[in-house]
Amino acid sequence: MIAENIQHQRERIAAVCARIGRKPEEISLLAVTKSFSVELMREAVDAGISEVGENYVQELLPKHNELADRKIRWHFIGHLQSNKVKSIAPWINVIQTVDSVSLGEQIAKRAGELNRTIEVLMEVNTSGEPAKFGIHPQEVSVLAKRLSDLPNIRLTGLMTIGPLLPDPESARPAFRELRRVRDDLAKQGIVLPQLSMGMTGDLEIAVEEGSTIVRIGTGIFGRRSKHQ
Repeated sequence: MIAENIQHQRERIAAVCARIGRKPEEISLLAVTKSFSVELMREAVDAGISEVGENYVQELLPKHNELADRKIRWHFIGHLQSNKVKSIAPWINVIQTVDSVSLGEQIAKRAGELNRTIEVLMEVNTSGEPAKFGIHPQEVSVLAKRLSDLPNIRLTGLMTIGPLLPDPESARPAFRELRRVRDDLAKQGIVLPQLSMGMTGDLEIAVEEGSTIVRIGTGIFGRRSKHQ
């Protein structure tokens, strides 16, 4: 079933790309594994998933250890506290939720100690919802310049979460705003190729608006139980 689900998500991406003139290979399918078992994750990886996103450090650590035999590119996609950076710095590939200079400095420090470079994305609150993490769009330019100056991290893009409403179209303004912010940065000489936006319910809208990373959990693994 998981292999079929993955194929279905890839077909959704391909259909949008065919309609708007994009190439499907421009878009990464990131499997979001929050609350799902290692067994299901292993099945997804065996079915062709190479990029995995986790929201919580305490859940990510044991999963990483148990799947050490698999070739996975690990993304951290939840709110990250500075004191948790050390535990994932030795192997994390991408941290998508950088929203402050202090967090960027901590990542750079830990990566430097390990003589490695960690890719980062800035989380931007494009929907204006007060409960969400992420910086205001007007703050992106200043933070981007500060992060770009730090050693041992590589700023490659922006990430946002669209409003979780029944109509997928409601997410379009948030996604369009992220792309606008990215395009404004390019005019300042800061070129960021990655836009992480779109989930199971609004994948098509995100791809239409320029997403390069879609974060899919339910569409691959099924619905989470209510207590999760």
